[in-house]
Amino acid sequence: MTQKELLYLDDAICHEQNIISIVEDIIDNLEDEDLVSFMEEELEDHNTMLEKLINLLKEKANEWSITNG
Repeated sequence: MTQKELLYLDDAICHEQNIISIVEDIIDNLEDEDLVSFMEEELEDHNTMLEKLINLLKEKANEWSITNG
């Protein structure tokens, strides 16, 4: 993975963290239970994506470490 690709991955991780923070704030300020439920599903989706991105970054870091030992 190139340096540019790693930077893109880092940006995607930061983007997901920002979205998660925004969605959490929205949930805290909603009163409609249907909207809260919908936003909690969105939050779960973004947390899943964040985990996938972090795992990919760790995987690539491990590959780089093994290759460049």
